Amino acid sequence: MNLSLSPEDADFLAEVQQALEPFADTRGFVVSNSTPELKAFYKALAARNWLALSWPVSAGGMGRSPVQEFLLWNEAHFRNIGRAPQGVGVVAKTIIRHGTEEQKAAWLDPIRRHDITFALAYSEPNAGSDLGSLQCKAVLEGDRYLVTGNKCWNSKAHTVDYLWLLCRTGEASSGKKGLTLLIVDAKAPGVVIRPLELMCGNMVTEIFFDRAEVPVTHRIGPENGAWRLITEALADERYVHFTPGRVRYDYFTLRRWLEEHGRLDDPSARRRMDELAVLVLQAEAHVLRLLATPGDSSGIAASNKLAHVNAIQQIARAAIALGGIEAMELDAPTSLHWRQTMTESIGGGTTEIMESIIARQRLGLAANR
Repeated sequence: MNLSLSPEDADFLAEVQQALEPFADTRGFVVSNSTPELKAFYKALAARNWLALSWPVSAGGMGRSPVQEFLLWNEAHFRNIGRAPQGVGVVAKTIIRHGTEEQKAAWLDPIRRHDITFALAYSEPNAGSDLGSLQCKAVLEGDRYLVTGNKCWNSKAHTVDYLWLLCRTGEASSGKKGLTLLIVDAKAPGVVIRPLELMCGNMVTEIFFDRAEVPVTHRIGPENGAWRLITEALADERYVHFTPGRVRYDYFTLRRWLEEHGRLDDPSARRRMDELAVLVLQAEAHVLRLLATPGDSSGIAASNKLAHVNAIQQIARAAIALGGIEAMELDAPTSLHWRQTMTESIGGGTTEIMESIIARQRLGLAANR
């Protein structure tokens, strides 16, 4: 496996670094999608067509490699700017792969221009990572679906235009085989979205549907056929959303804080930071391995997510161990990282779910283990 960048990728990385520098510290990890600074960043990327960087040219994209897409968002994370909008990744790539020609014409251009935004509406109060047991129901009546039920822990859904809704169209006992994807207008009658603030300042939501009407033309893929669509999309998300750039940012933020407060005079503190530096390199190696692996990469994508979470949580715990109570003061950057990273082992699939994926798809173990 070649871990070095090609000349073309190296040139692109230099271009990305120059383009992203004015947006450093936009803090998109903990602020609303609707802030002027984050909107300006996304619009700047859209002007270069970088929101559609890896889309096929036939879909309005640039046809670039997953490596360049990773380089873009890895740099955005390292500069504390923010993650890719859900619309350009999970939503658009699923429409490209499984949407009708009419759906591609209707949705892809507004997404790549950042004229419309999306939030994922997957998790429910009794179905977090176990999406096969979700109960939010959509019933087909004529040329529309009527959606009833609720969702929760949905990131920033109160700021977007549309919801990427995973709902049940099969029988209650149909499990993974009875799920369907719908695009729902976030401001449609029968849709109520309530924001919930986490202890890190990030916003999630709870969403309520009361016979909300959704045109059948807003169904992506076949009825009762969503499971394959969402699993392949989540594999994409786990290398674009969980990058070593974020790990490296957290590491250097902690290191600067420790230096400024004289905590690295202690040899044991320096040794611990050296150990964490190795974790940063391991997280980077996981992503590079994922990008270099052809075919079904979901198992490696899951291991990348685990490596990411392990690294940032160890860095956060080191802030407490090495910085003491001073590092936990609310205005300290180390405190924000600690409060934020504790949720990383849940979002995008819990640690237990990731381990199950690795066991089945990489180790060949039985599904019930």
